[in-house]
Amino acid sequence: MTFKHVPHPHLVRRQRGEVRPPKVKDEHVGLNGKIAVAVTNGVGTMWCAYVFAFLALIALPYVHTTLQLIQWISQTFIQLVMLSVIMVGQGVQGSAGDKRAELTYNDAEAVLHECLEIQRHLQEQDKELVKLTANAK
Repeated sequence: MTFKHVPHPHLVRRQRGEVRPPKVKDEHVGLNGKIAVAVTNGVGTMWCAYVFAFLALIALPYVHTTLQLIQWISQTFIQLVMLSVIMVGQGVQGSAGDKRAELTYNDAEAVLHECLEIQRHLQEQDKELVKLTANAK
């Protein structure tokens, strides 16, 4: 037999632990992109949410009516605090999603390669079977 199985390079890299998903920090392009990411990373932290909550609470003693309380909750507290909390959650979800997508893509590529290898193997077996049946006649 002349067939020799060659595993997909991605599988070899994964087995060695060399495969790493892409990082957001590797995607920054230009000064504006770096500034935008720095601001997003700063505002999208729980510490920033705590600071915003503290700032919003400073204004709470000046609320005297129900309407002012509703406005304070909706316009000050929720907008300031929830902005950061939502950004933190989206960052976590986005990061996990990116990792899953990259690994799924690489797994599909590896499966395709393995299927092609199986086809080559079967072709080699077919050649050998043809030779064997020709000699048997």
